[in-house]
Amino acid sequence: MASALARRARGSPAAAALWAAARGFASVGSDIVSAAPGVSLQKARSWDEGVATKFSTTPLKDIFHGKKVVIFGLPGAYTGVCSQSHVPSYKNNIDKLKAKGIDSVICVAVNDPYVLNGWAEKLQAKDAIEFYGDLDGSFHKSLDLEIDLSAALLGRRSHRWSAFVDDGKIKAFNVEKAPSDFKVSGAEVILEQI
Repeated sequence: MASALARRARGSPAAAALWAAARGFASVGSDIVSAAPGVSLQKARSWDEGVATKFSTTPLKDIFHGKKVVIFGLPGAYTGVCSQSHVPSYKNNIDKLKAKGIDSVICVAVNDPYVLNGWAEKLQAKDAIEFYGDLDGSFHKSLDLEIDLSAALLGRRSHRWSAFVDDGKIKAFNVEKAPSDFKVSGAEVILEQI
């Protein structure tokens, strides 16, 4: 049933919420921290910064509670649509997002924090967007957003998605039909949902 819903539903914000509920993902109105209990992410950093912080991680509650956050997930650093469209959409709209009261814009991918750091620097996006690694994919697994992209030599990664989260509560949620799609997860869509 979920796959039939996926084919019919994913693509519009309302349909994305239905698709999310069918998949078991924390739906609009639920708490993103509760949906991924015990999960922490790794803030993008250099190796030396990792050593200096004793390879610290950031609990989800520290990212979301008491804040208005736009978060987007993508298949991986240095990949095509992610580099050419997804991240730039948020970088180019950061002032509009901040004007709507967003405290932080976060990019999360199933990558280590060192790769994400290098990628953020290459995209010149580190000042606008916070990048976090989901090293073992546990965040995306908990949210049922994991996808096997072995055919593209990427292994287990994340669907392309976005969400507006207010004090931990999911207010808007969008998932693309395919990892190569870029129709509902960009900054322009989430700006209209805030």
